Amino acid sequence: MATGMPTNISRAEELKLLANEAFKAHKYSQAIDLYTQAMEANSENAVYWANRAFAHTKLEEYGSAIQDATKAIEIDPKYSKGYYRRGAAYLGLGKFKEALKDFQQVKKLCPNDPDAAKKLKECEKAVMKLKFEEAIAVPQSEKCSIAESIDYHAIGTSPVSSFVSLKVIAVPAAVALLAVLAVNVGTKAAIVVAATAMATILVVWGTFWKGRCKDNIFTKTRTFDLDVEPQYAGARIEGDVVTLDFVKRMMDDFKNQKCLHKRYAYQIVLQTREMLRVLPSLVDINVPNGKHFTVCGDVHGQFYDLLNIFELNGLPSEDNPYLFNGDFVDRGSFSVEVILTLFAFKCMSPSAIYLSRGNHESKSMNKIYGFEGEVRSKLSDAFVELFAEVFCCLPLAHVINEKVFVVHGGLFSVDGVKLSDIREIDRFCEPPEEGLMCELLWSDPQPQLGRGPSKRGVGLSFGADVTKRFLQDNGLDLVVRSHEVKNDGYEIEHDGKLMTVFSAPNYCDQMGNKGAFIQFEAPELKPNIVTFSAVPHPDVKPMAYANNFLRMFS
Repeated sequence: MATGMPTNISRAEELKLLANEAFKAHKYSQAIDLYTQAMEANSENAVYWANRAFAHTKLEEYGSAIQDATKAIEIDPKYSKGYYRRGAAYLGLGKFKEALKDFQQVKKLCPNDPDAAKKLKECEKAVMKLKFEEAIAVPQSEKCSIAESIDYHAIGTSPVSSFVSLKVIAVPAAVALLAVLAVNVGTKAAIVVAATAMATILVVWGTFWKGRCKDNIFTKTRTFDLDVEPQYAGARIEGDVVTLDFVKRMMDDFKNQKCLHKRYAYQIVLQTREMLRVLPSLVDINVPNGKHFTVCGDVHGQFYDLLNIFELNGLPSEDNPYLFNGDFVDRGSFSVEVILTLFAFKCMSPSAIYLSRGNHESKSMNKIYGFEGEVRSKLSDAFVELFAEVFCCLPLAHVINEKVFVVHGGLFSVDGVKLSDIREIDRFCEPPEEGLMCELLWSDPQPQLGRGPSKRGVGLSFGADVTKRFLQDNGLDLVVRSHEVKNDGYEIEHDGKLMTVFSAPNYCDQMGNKGAFIQFEAPELKPNIVTFSAVPHPDVKPMAYANNFLRMFS
């Protein structure tokens, strides 16, 4: 026993070094396997657990990262990287308060580390902002629709005709004041003063407007139908009809990094909302015999790869319909271009394109992973609220010809869920942290039978037996889902009954994966998988608009 121990430790170190090399090569799954082997040889080394946590974080497996980092802390309570890795994983889930506790511990263990101090300061600012937003939050039951407060016909050259959201004017001003005051008077006092300042802004400004919604959004009672500025040279919508010519011109403008006028952006988003809100939470799609249908996975703001999909497979039309299976935005820095393109095709021809909600079509994810910042930069603050509202209208799943069930995430924590149960989900809300809606957006398949905890920290993992029972209970043949990066752009699991499709090649400009889409032809609906590689894009890095704090860990 005494002679075997040094051998095990030496072998563990060799495996750790191999894992480190795999990590540097962005082969995170391989790195996880090698760190696991190292831990099997020596399970009491906190470094191995913390390193594997880091690799899990890179794969967005935040639940597993938290577990590994916690184990590292148990082994060595004074190991600062254990707290660091766990804090980063909490951050990825948007759990700023939990992250703050870990970074406070890092600073305590490393008081002279400037990097630790910087990250702690940023985390404190994020938590402060969160507390302030909670303090001024309006109950959901008292909110009114921002979409119904906007008349896109009235967006033009004159300030008096434009929609104005006082909330988006007042909140940034008050948050800025909050940050300044916190340094001098403390967090609690700062929140009180900033909230008072915001209320004053709302009251004073509100005297110039008539009609008040319950969430402090004001609109004028009169509107003026003004023309778009004459100097605007971009794509234009004539009247209320979005045409193919307009969509092509808009995509070409986007390709050349030009902007769409806000008036037309409003029109596209608002018209899409009207189409989506009348749909059920589970949409049935009928593909006639001899016709085909294409399912795409996550695009994640990779606009130039979206253009490549259309180049390879044709533009959406009634004869060439698509389903984009969620996660249109975040991570990639061309998310505005992606979402406006998909929405424009929906306006042009509702049966040419179907859209399903992903876990990133949510406020919490958009706030962290870039879409909110990008919208503020390219459009306006008001669009942040508008997109959040429209994302709540997106259906949660689709069924093709009563055979193929398509959902962003996966299946459920209980057996016996019927399609009728999914149709009845009230989806017009931010995704909850548990229940059917959460699991549809967040769950992942696992190789083991049964169910297990989610490696992401939200939803669950489910085995082939769960998939088989769900298909049998509902008379279906196949589950198609997205949600996970796959090296080949797709993966077939669960005895051929479940397919993952991911359509963002070289995800985040570093994963080296291919993208894929699936073509189905009726009546057989046998999947035909097409893979493709990433194409060049302008030199705007992924996460360029993401939360400042998160970019520190990217």
